[in-house]
Amino acid sequence: MSFDPAQLDRIEQHLATLAAALSRLAPAAVPPPDFAAAEAFVWQSSPETFVPVKRVSRQPLQLLKGIERVSDLLVENTRRFAEGHPANNALLWGARGMGKSSLVKAAHASVRTGRKSKLARNDLKLVEIHREDIATLPHCLAHMRTAGAAHGHRFIIFCDDLSFDRDDTSYKSLKAVLDGGIEGRPENVIFYATSNRRHLMARDMIDNERSTAINPGEAVEEKVSLSDRFGLWLGFHNGSQDQFLDMIRGYVDHHKLKIADDQLVAEAIEWSMTRGGRSGRVAWQYVQDLAGRLGQPLTAE
Repeated sequence: MSFDPAQLDRIEQHLATLAAALSRLAPAAVPPPDFAAAEAFVWQSSPETFVPVKRVSRQPLQLLKGIERVSDLLVENTRRFAEGHPANNALLWGARGMGKSSLVKAAHASVRTGRKSKLARNDLKLVEIHREDIATLPHCLAHMRTAGAAHGHRFIIFCDDLSFDRDDTSYKSLKAVLDGGIEGRPENVIFYATSNRRHLMARDMIDNERSTAINPGEAVEEKVSLSDRFGLWLGFHNGSQDQFLDMIRGYVDHHKLKIADDQLVAEAIEWSMTRGGRSGRVAWQYVQDLAGRLGQPLTAE
């Protein structure tokens, strides 16, 4: 079949119009992440990007009372990683409100502001990944691997309140990243997670798997072994009354709140009884209430 020049011109015009329309429909090219823009980011999976955090919500390390032992361990692990030495992925598990996520953020800040090896420490970034985005972790790591090679950045990936339900298979992505896969975890990345569950899955799930499986031992091995990929396990337990009062006094002194100690103790104990707990979260809630009643501001970090 042959076309005359006029027909060829019309075909070319149609093709050009179609190409322009397809170009408008195509998603814009995603620019490479600018990790120099902030010290902390939140990973967003769709579209893939790292959202910079202008101000991290955290407490100073010295105000986290009752968890000094685990605090020392995590800070030391973080320091080693920041300086380029071998370090472990960390699982912070245990009682609610006892400062697991607060410690991760405080340890990051403490290491970044250390005096020794300051250049390496200033390149340490904190990247939060939401539980529902765990399946996209390999994509997140690809950006970090490139940034590490090009700019020397080092990353703490942080997932708060990590756990997995019965039919959830996204844990396989995390498992491969932590300890397996052909590429393995990038040298410039470490993974910190907090969870109320030591094995990242509910006890009734473990019991159900054992009761219905042909081989009960192997039935839960794949999921339970995920927690084994964390070389550092840090347990958090409910605080005593003295620890609870130490937490509150630390906050009150730091924020310069004006209240007599006997009144503070009486109010704090009553507050803990009405809340049914003596966690760091309950202590901070009391301090916020106290500052509001006194009409005094809480000092920014």
